[in-house]
Amino acid sequence: MASTVSRPRPQKLSAWNTWMDRALQLAELGDGHTSPNPLVGAVVLAADGSLVGEGYHARAGAPHAERGALDQAGERARGGTLVVSLEPCCHHGRTPPCSEAVIAAGLARVVVAMADPDPRVAGAGLAQLRAAGIDVVEGVRQAEALRLNAAFCHRVRTGMPLGILKWAMSLDGRTALPNGHSQWISGPEARQWVHRLRARCDAVIVGGGTVRADDPLLTSRGRRSPEPLRVVLSRQLDLPATAQLWELAVAPTLVVHGPGADPERRRRLLDRGVECLELERCEPAALLPVLAGRGCNRVLWECGPTLAAAAVAQGCVQRLAVVVAPLLLGGEPARTPLADLGLVDVNAAPRWRELSSGQLGGDRLWELALGPDNHP
Repeated sequence: MASTVSRPRPQKLSAWNTWMDRALQLAELGDGHTSPNPLVGAVVLAADGSLVGEGYHARAGAPHAERGALDQAGERARGGTLVVSLEPCCHHGRTPPCSEAVIAAGLARVVVAMADPDPRVAGAGLAQLRAAGIDVVEGVRQAEALRLNAAFCHRVRTGMPLGILKWAMSLDGRTALPNGHSQWISGPEARQWVHRLRARCDAVIVGGGTVRADDPLLTSRGRRSPEPLRVVLSRQLDLPATAQLWELAVAPTLVVHGPGADPERRRRLLDRGVECLELERCEPAALLPVLAGRGCNRVLWECGPTLAAAAVAQGCVQRLAVVVAPLLLGGEPARTPLADLGLVDVNAAPRWRELSSGQLGGDRLWELALGPDNHP
């Protein structure tokens, strides 16, 4: 018989906050490894309220958090409670439905932070649990769960990965001197932070100008395995014959170009094993659905001002990660983070809200998001 339990009042939700905090901590252990799947953590409490099982989703294709926690709990789960950061799935993917495992475990209650936005689930998992007579409590630490899975939710909702645009600049807003010299504006602590940021992303995107000027490596320096996909947007394939990005033993590289690209340059890249993809429109908005189809939840833009401005203007950036160094570089023609956005009225510029700020050695880090406060 289906349960008729209604959505609990906030004071009832608070009773589960501590255990949901633990589930969210567990979920975060998979950050950077689960795409295209979400981050999920779970704990199992015995009927007497004692902790008997924990689990988290470690990577795509690996057991889901619920199954790991239930396997650890065994028979002690019967009559107990599952606290999980995301609605249990109810469809067959790489693994069987978690909802079936939850029902088979004989649990009396399931506490979830948020419903799964995936249209294959979208509340159906919770409905299946209720139909089996399980008491379902929803909305515990929902805001925190939404923030944790902001990238997954964005991809499911829009069909594009969540985009982070990163740059380092001086106090006067310069990313390089007038002669182009830029290494290093930020200090070693900030550069280490960038490596950690890359480890949380599924792809790192640059333009041909960045490849020519900086010859970047664009890896997490071993903090993630496999390394994120390195993506180069270059309409004409005007790229150097030798570059760190063409060394594929370190990390994979995808070069995206337009229909007018030089066939000989494309052949040279293919001969080195570099993957090439032609797009009718070699633009950020055309690239991101391709990366979403490859399972990317979160991408990092580490590009020059022209490509960065295009990514912003085409709605491909939802987060900013700005490192400000205590330097004054000066120079009217000096490079700035963004090229022209086409604005003619200051009041038309969108307002970004602060997510966090802090110190990275002698530099200042500022992280911002586009959208209202209630948007993950």
